[in-house]
Amino acid sequence: MHRKVRTLVSLFLFLAVLLIAGIAVSQTDPGVQAADRGTGKPLTTATDSPNYTDFFLDGLKRFQNAESVSNAANANVGLGPRFNSVSCSSCHAQPAVGGTGAAVNPQFQFTSNGTAPNDATPFFITANGPTREARFPFFFNPDGSANLNAPNGGVEDLFTVSGRPDAGACVLQQPRFNAARAANNIIFRIPTPTFGAGLLENLDDSTLLNNQAANNNNNFGISGAFNRNGNDGTISRFGWKAQNKSLHIFTGEAYNVEMGISNMLFTQDRPLPEEDQAGRGLPANCLNLAGIGYPEDVSNPGASGPSNSAVLDDVSAFANFMRLLAPPPTGGVVRDGTSVSDESIDDGAALFSAIGCGACHNPTIKSTQPSQFTAGLSNQPVNAFSDIEIHHMGTGLADNVGQGGAGGDQFRTAPLWGLGQRIFLLHDGRTTDLLQAIEAHSSNGSEANQVEGNFDALSRRQKQHVLNFLRSL
Repeated sequence: MHRKVRTLVSLFLFLAVLLIAGIAVSQTDPGVQAADRGTGKPLTTATDSPNYTDFFLDGLKRFQNAESVSNAANANVGLGPRFNSVSCSSCHAQPAVGGTGAAVNPQFQFTSNGTAPNDATPFFITANGPTREARFPFFFNPDGSANLNAPNGGVEDLFTVSGRPDAGACVLQQPRFNAARAANNIIFRIPTPTFGAGLLENLDDSTLLNNQAANNNNNFGISGAFNRNGNDGTISRFGWKAQNKSLHIFTGEAYNVEMGISNMLFTQDRPLPEEDQAGRGLPANCLNLAGIGYPEDVSNPGASGPSNSAVLDDVSAFANFMRLLAPPPTGGVVRDGTSVSDESIDDGAALFSAIGCGACHNPTIKSTQPSQFTAGLSNQPVNAFSDIEIHHMGTGLADNVGQGGAGGDQFRTAPLWGLGQRIFLLHDGRTTDLLQAIEAHSSNGSEANQVEGNFDALSRRQKQHVLNFLRSL
């Protein structure tokens, strides 16, 4: 063989070996962990009343009921006139009932299976993409552009009941999603998981404030704040911007906004923000579609059932179910078909704290206040990997939607417990890759810039340890 040819072949083989070696040591997200870790089970203690399980199972059953406009098999009806989904569990399903969006998006089927027969599938809803709600940060100018002087931010429900046999003469149009895309005036949210939510609810304000004081003693440029309830000024803690005070309010709002069902906390059918702005509200023939009056979800004192749980309204049953859901257990990690060592996960946990991730994603907040619901909620450490504070996350993650005291680039520190089995990441589900989610923390104005830079400075091996640790949660 000619010397020049031999040289080129040798160079090619050398580069190929380098490439293969680079791939071998390159850090990668181990991906969603498929093993059953026991997520979705109730909190239980030896002192619980026998009725405790009845309340949990009753809430679990109702959480999975498919709602309809009228003549439904379940006691409380009233789907629509607009909605994002037809049951709580259709949005909160991964890796168990109560979680976040599943791999198969039920919203993709609604326009073809009779759930929303007159509607089109919005461009951002795909068969295997994230379950989403949409918002327009601003109202529109007459020319279709976003009016930056007129904040909106309300939920724009994806579907209507128009055309369904149980919807009568109600005719509604979907929001202008394509026009919003053209005007760069649309943002998305995905469902938050609810495992361990009862522990988060049972943290008193003093504990959170003391925890905040300790967090502020850092060298990473991080200084969070709390969103607060507009009625009593106490710390709110649920939702992507910590805008909801309690699980009851969180649930009542979701029942009304996501499924269009009026209830004892949100007692009216909800128009779109544009209908309210125009001063017209919902058309008369789209009101009281179930024909049962308002609110559609009420307590049922005359109901019969296996326990007192039967008298509860749906919102109370949903809230109790979420309140009594145990935190998600940690577990082993499999990467590329091989089990990750405990040493790697332990090293990742140490690095996670050393580079500053724990300054917001606090591994533990101690401890909850005494609970009348169950001893399992009393005096417990909360290993949520969150401080419940809202932080400025910069232009890269900003959605320009304010909620309560949270501004357009502020978000609650997302609890990381259960992260190992989540598919879609960040508030809008824009990625399934932990590396991309970490990198998205860095942008102009983000409190996480220094910490994300610290992560970037790690070796590939160290980064892999961090990713392995995160998927163990």
